[in-house]
Amino acid sequence: MQHLDNILVFAKVAEFESISKAARALDMSISTVSRKLSVLESELGVSLVRRTTRRVILTSQGRDYFNQCVEPLTRLQEAEQVLTQTQRKTEGSLAISVPMILSQGPFMDFLSKFSREHSGIRIDLYITNAYLNLVAENIDVAIRFGDLKDSSVVAAKLGKTVRYVVATADYLRGRRLPTEPEELKAYDCVMFNAKNYETDWELLPRWTSAELPAFAVYPTRKFLPPRVTAFLRALAAWKNPLWARDSD
Repeated sequence: MQHLDNILVFAKVAEFESISKAARALDMSISTVSRKLSVLESELGVSLVRRTTRRVILTSQGRDYFNQCVEPLTRLQEAEQVLTQTQRKTEGSLAISVPMILSQGPFMDFLSKFSREHSGIRIDLYITNAYLNLVAENIDVAIRFGDLKDSSVVAAKLGKTVRYVVATADYLRGRRLPTEPEELKAYDCVMFNAKNYETDWELLPRWTSAELPAFAVYPTRKFLPPRVTAFLRALAAWKNPLWARDSD
C-alpha cells in the first residue's frame, strides 16, 4: 500500500487543483508537495496530474484514483476528530488497581464522591495485593505502598504511612500480650506474599515499621486522558487516614 502521507498530499492537490494552495493547506513547502506527488506517481506507475503554469489538471487515471481515495481519507479524518474530541472529555472507563487495605470505607467513600462529581467516568476497580502489570492488564492508575522496583511506570508520591503490629481481641483471648518483638515467634503471624511486601518485619520503638511511601502509578505521562488527570488530582488532594501527605 502506498504511503498515506503521499496520498493525502495528492488528495489536497486534486481538491485545490493547485500545488501551492495544497502546500499552504498542509503547511508544507511547494517543493515538498511536488516531490511527494512525484513519488506517488512513481510508485503507482501512472501520471496522476498534468502541471500547467496556472493550475494542476487531473488525468483520467488521477480522477479515478482521487474518487477512490477521497471517501476513505474522509473517514480517517472523521475518526481522528472523534478520537481527539473523546481524548479531551472527562469521560470513559477508568481502571484502578488498589491493595486490599483500600477496600475499606474511607477509600470507597472517596470513590463514591469522585463518581458523583464526574458522572461521565465509569470506574473499574481491581482490589488485589498483587502488582498487576499496568500495560498488560490495561490499568490506568494503581495505588502502591513501599519502595517501587518497577522503573517502567510513572510514580506520583501521595504521602507516607507506617505498618503496625495488630491482633484481634479473639486471638489474644487467653494469651499473654507480647512485650518484646522476640516474643512474636510464639504467635501466628500473617505475611503478605506479594511484590514489595517483605517477609521480614523491622519494628521501631513504638512497634511500627519504618515510614513507607504511598504512590499513584500509571503507565506513561504522555497523552494522559482527562479522566486520569482528574482522578490523580482528586487523589493528591484527598485527606485520609491511610497515609499522611508530606505537607501535613
